[in-house]
Amino acid sequence: MGTREGDLSRGPAARVVRRAAGWLARPGVSDIAYSAVAVLLALVIGAILIAASGYSVIDAYANLFDGAFGSIYNLANTLMMATPLLFTGLSVAVAFQCGLFNVGAEGQLYVGGLASAVVVLVLGPAVPGVVRVLLALVAGALAGAVLAAGPGYMKARLGAHEVITTIMLNYVGILLTTFLVKTYLKEPGPVDQTPLLPVGARLPELIPGTRVSWGIVLGVAAVVAVDYILRRTSVGYEIQAVGRNAAAAEYAGVNVPGRIVLAMVMSGAIAGLAGSSVVMGTLYRFITNFSPGYGFTGIAVAVLARNKPWGVLPAALLFGMLQSGGMSMQLFARIPADLMTLVQGIVILFVAAPALASMFLARSRFGARTGGRG
Repeated sequence: MGTREGDLSRGPAARVVRRAAGWLARPGVSDIAYSAVAVLLALVIGAILIAASGYSVIDAYANLFDGAFGSIYNLANTLMMATPLLFTGLSVAVAFQCGLFNVGAEGQLYVGGLASAVVVLVLGPAVPGVVRVLLALVAGALAGAVLAAGPGYMKARLGAHEVITTIMLNYVGILLTTFLVKTYLKEPGPVDQTPLLPVGARLPELIPGTRVSWGIVLGVAAVVAVDYILRRTSVGYEIQAVGRNAAAAEYAGVNVPGRIVLAMVMSGAIAGLAGSSVVMGTLYRFITNFSPGYGFTGIAVAVLARNKPWGVLPAALLFGMLQSGGMSMQLFARIPADLMTLVQGIVILFVAAPALASMFLARSRFGARTGGRG
């Protein structure tokens, strides 16, 4: 075992890891460059782990990239998986700009998705499809905003920690939607789901014949809008001022409680649109427990994006690629899916904890000197 570890610590891949980790630990590295190198570093570590587990690194990564981008269908699958993560990552990033940690995007996307489905089904064919789509998107955003407004108000007026309140409201959002579908909206059959949404009242396909919809275009538009608000408006400036130093912002005349509530409402509205995009653009109905954890993965997306609106776009695409390509890697290269989950975790660790890079660098050098016996 010691010999195996010593070989890994002295090999070319380990030297790349040590150099990248040392570069990450340098001061003055930009956020974008830091995240990019952290991703490359994680892929190198992933390659080491794959090789140490007895699998072919070339086959694994060839299938990873082919499964993500190797055809129009694979690319569409990547975009489809990235779409809800684009919204939830942006949702978390917006809250963080005000110094808030919204862990409730999962529940907010559930209520947003159900609200959109209900609006489409209730309005009926008498209302033009485009109008139904627009009203459904508005309803989804409002539902997510309402669920997030409570934690925002409790944080602003009562000092309640938003992490606790948003976590607890995840259960409320998920279980409430399950109850409503089972009791009032269930389509006959064994699955707890609503009836199919009419074709004319769905988000149109972006690539014909696939499940990637114009929801991703809506997500990019949300990134543009949020970036504009934060950088070009007084409201955005005040939100960021509260996030940097609430006491100083209050001294300067900023309505701190109001900006806290507004940031949470914006965050919840964006998360609600994540549910709308899945229900109206991918599933074409609301299905209970449809999310594999989009809201929680959105936290990782925001971390990788360094909570920058434009950074959320490549971060969401990366996670979409890892999920889409990871399935291909598991199917054709027989690589356990847990290895790709581990790679995602390494990315988050290096991006979220800059000091970890320095620690890893020191540990790698120590291992190289001792031949893996430390």
